[in-house]
Amino acid sequence: MSEIKHINEPLTENFRDRIATVDESGKRKWIYATKPSGKFYTIRTWLSVFYFIAFFGMPFVYINGRPIFMFNIPDAKFIIFGKAFWPQDFFIFGLTMVTFVFFIILFTAAFGRLFCGWACPQTNFMEMMFRKVEYLVLGDAPAQRQLKNSPWTTRKIVKITVKQVLFYLLSFIIANFFLAYIIGIKELEKIITEPVTEHIVGFSSLLIFSGVFFAVYAFFREQACTVICPYGRLQSVLLDKNSMIVAYDYKRGEPRGNAKKHEGENLGDCIDCHQCVRVCPTGIDIRNGVQMECVGCTACIDACNNIMDKLDRPRGLIRYASENSIANGEKLHYTTRMKFYTGLCALVLCVLSVLLATRKDIDATIMRTPGMLYQERGNDSISNLYNIKMINKTIKTEQVFIKLNGGDGTVEVIGKPYITIEKEGQGAGSFFVVLPKSRIHNRKTEIKMDLYSGTEKIVTMKTNFLGPAN
Repeated sequence: MSEIKHINEPLTENFRDRIATVDESGKRKWIYATKPSGKFYTIRTWLSVFYFIAFFGMPFVYINGRPIFMFNIPDAKFIIFGKAFWPQDFFIFGLTMVTFVFFIILFTAAFGRLFCGWACPQTNFMEMMFRKVEYLVLGDAPAQRQLKNSPWTTRKIVKITVKQVLFYLLSFIIANFFLAYIIGIKELEKIITEPVTEHIVGFSSLLIFSGVFFAVYAFFREQACTVICPYGRLQSVLLDKNSMIVAYDYKRGEPRGNAKKHEGENLGDCIDCHQCVRVCPTGIDIRNGVQMECVGCTACIDACNNIMDKLDRPRGLIRYASENSIANGEKLHYTTRMKFYTGLCALVLCVLSVLLATRKDIDATIMRTPGMLYQERGNDSISNLYNIKMINKTIKTEQVFIKLNGGDGTVEVIGKPYITIEKEGQGAGSFFVVLPKSRIHNRKTEIKMDLYSGTEKIVTMKTNFLGPAN
């Protein structure tokens, strides 16, 4: 976008030398974003309401006795849509993450940072919760600047204190629900209702999470998007000239300037009012083109549309568009790269669906007892000793029976005739497989065993039976 420039001002690219929130000396520039207003901001506000309902409501939703989502990293237990995943399911979980990455690539290639502006938790909490509280307590951007530069009076101390207290309370509430996604709402309830001495680790985690969220939303703010989040830095790799982005129509807007100050000159529609800059939560000038700091929040679109309405000019000077659509008038189209990504996503999604559909609620591993040879049972039978380990992924205790699949032979479980596995737990046992010598023709014979829960077959396992060499 080399055509962007001010009236009588040469084009410079020094804005790319540093992020918008840092000055030339490397000092933090605090962003006082003007409160947006317009169609997109209204839609985002309503969507954020549904987002918050989902975020604060899902920990209470249970499917078949399990929370709908839980990511218990300490216990290596993950629950997605009520289905539990253990370390043994790491392949499925890893494939899910790969699928998610593919979708991010495809989505970004087509729609830019739409996720950041409309669905990202950081953006939603910062702009639709904490920023609104800040506007309520301190006022809009001019009032905040004035308060910042004013001496420390009682009024200023009260306002700043109220803001920080509200910020911490919100952070504490968010931390509670964040922890609920890790340990479950029932465990969180125990931390809240039972003595603190019985939940030192849980309560400490709650305080740490609260402190982190408070630091992010009260002080770090937009820096989380521009400094920490890798997604913004990946944009330059994922985007192309056909990607949909929040873009300034420089062909229509340039040369920019105030018509009253430059009478007789052929100016574009941009009057250089800087309203798009004032509402930007990351402090950038969208007229400079695609920038890493842009989160696609559309605040600049609403601000520019409001100015265009006042000037009785067409809306859309800043709008959702692709670089090609602005430069060449092309519409957003389905590129070869996007088709390739879609194919990969479909392939991985199909594989993932098959794995999820065929995944068993009970996993078992059968191995011959190491160091043990076969045993002769009288003159006509041979036995082998096996160990079995099982994982129960259901929420009920299972009693598993082992039966030989096909042919002559018996299974003798040591102890009880079945192996008990506690809900979401593990079980182990040992058993003998006894085969007639007439069935053994090689040193190793493949046999199959069926595992039953009551009358329902759970899974069929294969193993080798060791016998005398013929």
